[in-house]
Amino acid sequence: MGRVASFTPRSLVMGVLLENEGLLETVVTRLETQYGPVLNQSPLTLFTYTDYYDREMGTKPHRCYLQFRTLVDPARLSTIKIETNALEDLFRNDIGRRVNLDPGLLSLENLILATTKNRSHRIPLCDGIYAEVTLQYENHAFQAFRWTYADYNSEEVKKLFFRWRSVYHEQLKQEGCLAT
Repeated sequence: MGRVASFTPRSLVMGVLLENEGLLETVVTRLETQYGPVLNQSPLTLFTYTDYYDREMGTKPHRCYLQFRTLVDPARLSTIKIETNALEDLFRNDIGRRVNLDPGLLSLENLILATTKNRSHRIPLCDGIYAEVTLQYENHAFQAFRWTYADYNSEEVKKLFFRWRSVYHEQLKQEGCLAT
């Protein structure tokens, strides 16, 4: 019989879509108030992988990814998604969302994203929030699945999370969660 043990803390990451670049500083400040300082931030680029958000945001949105310094208990993922949905609502206008936040948990094994949308491969957590393994770490690189969003499946983003995985690995060592 297996023994119940505490979860290893995870690196909180966030995919951020913005109606315009000018919202970034305010959004990051709000996120840091809730989740602590940002450790790493990718460059802000135009989101061209799909036109899914264009109508709601009134234009092609801008995309960046954040990694937070404070590690989190993975059991908090559904709560974090509910909190980021509330933050999205603060920025909503008559047309729709001006900000889209996709919280996730980066571990040594994978990247898990939270979502409100049920699909066959997603696991219900609680309060209408589901979890999806979006990337799997295997053979010294992140591998995508057939359901992985196009931006997360890009080599650029997989390499970004590979670098951030190394940062997270060092954090685990420093916090005594791994043997050195």
